[in-house]
Amino acid sequence: MTVRPLLAALLLVGACSTPAATPADASTDAATDAASDATAAACTERAGAFAPLSTRCGHFVDEAGRAVVLTGINARVDGVFDVALDMGRAPLESIPAFTIDDARAMRALGFNTLRLPIQWSGVEPTETGGFDAAYLDRVAAVVALCREAGLYVLIDWHQDAYSKEIGEDGAPRWAIVPAPERLLAGPLNDLGDRRTSRQVLRAFETFFGDGADGDRLRERFARAAAHVATRFAGDRTVLGYETYNEPIGSDEQVLRVNLAAARAMRAADPGHLVVFEPNVTQRQFVNRSSLPAEPFAVAGGVYAPHTYQLAFVSTPAQLMSFTLDTLEGSVASARDEARAWGTPLLITEWGYDPRGIRADDYYDLQQTLQERYMASALLWLWKEESQGSWGLHDYDAVTHRWTLRADMRRRLARVRPEAVAGLPTRYGYDRAARRFTLDYTGSAAVTAPTRLYVPAAEDFAAAFAVTCDGRAVTVTRDAATGLIDVPCAGVGAHTVAVTAQ
Repeated sequence: MTVRPLLAALLLVGACSTPAATPADASTDAATDAASDATAAACTERAGAFAPLSTRCGHFVDEAGRAVVLTGINARVDGVFDVALDMGRAPLESIPAFTIDDARAMRALGFNTLRLPIQWSGVEPTETGGFDAAYLDRVAAVVALCREAGLYVLIDWHQDAYSKEIGEDGAPRWAIVPAPERLLAGPLNDLGDRRTSRQVLRAFETFFGDGADGDRLRERFARAAAHVATRFAGDRTVLGYETYNEPIGSDEQVLRVNLAAARAMRAADPGHLVVFEPNVTQRQFVNRSSLPAEPFAVAGGVYAPHTYQLAFVSTPAQLMSFTLDTLEGSVASARDEARAWGTPLLITEWGYDPRGIRADDYYDLQQTLQERYMASALLWLWKEESQGSWGLHDYDAVTHRWTLRADMRRRLARVRPEAVAGLPTRYGYDRAARRFTLDYTGSAAVTAPTRLYVPAAEDFAAAFAVTCDGRAVTVTRDAATGLIDVPCAGVGAHTVAVTAQ
């Protein structure tokens, strides 16, 4: 799930000493704009041979050469998010089913990507029994639903507190070294204690550390990752694979795991992107990660931190007083780190308690920052009836029905870029003015239209005007997806605007 502190002491330190963010004043805006303009002007990189999306000059690009912005959401899916227990133990938690209605509803809300958490325990449940084909069939069934709805899928090697046997999800029992002192059961109402337990921390130390056991487990994990990549090689719905969710180790240890998994998956599937995260502990507590000495060593890499500034580590006073300046540091540092890695930036988790203090402001400001730093981002979470119930839906335990939260729908409703006919230099949505503006640099090689998402009338406007370089353009909004295609391509600078009427 989402990031939780590793140690209670660090939680207190983080709550009191979060470093100040870079001020979001006019000089910051000017510097960001200048850097974006310079990047677009200097871009000579060719897109890699990956599909459905590749990378170029810090952006995702499609086969038409357009820069693609990923706006997505995470979903834990029954039968895929592996939390079932044997030996008569109560299940850890209830995981919702996923249907074509879910996939279509995601697309209608402006999401184009699903991050799908899978577990090593599901792929390879026993040490000597091989890989579970039925489990991968269930993963493939979700991918098929997303294909029908027009969503990309990022397959995420997920873990929380190392394993379902001692935490929430992740590694199979046979990959817990030292062996568990005590196997746990549901209901999962003590995840914080599990995360900091002796057996969880020792399991992480073995997996990420030096020694024969760590070498063996990492080799087995990379082999399992390669097996999944083989299964989905050539699938144009699959965006790529994420190597390991929220890794816990030193920077060097985390990079070792990321590279081992990425290289194994690349060898098995040369055509998909590989997504990797930094050491989660540093990013959680200081809202930044270390800059690498050199770019990521596997082609088609994508840097994927989580940005939860103040969402977990905060005081009520901080939540009452945060501003754009307060939150900016986490996203600004993520952009700097992605550039140092030589990859696009994909924030694979962000979010906030839907009922939290000033939730409206938090969601608006985080999305504004994602636009400012041109970050693709995937929200946590679609549906959740356990733990904090952070999802976009309310759950009725009597009728077993899910209802979309109207306040969350409104918080996420904004005009968004999806595919830009060139390299974007800046874009953003002004909620008060109900106006979206996109600036980009086109080329002769890109002739496809710019594609935007426009929310439904109840959350934006019954009518809206679209312009290309100041000239009115007639477009048709697709009712099922909210997408519009704007013919505005060619060499030079372009501006597309969408304004509510």
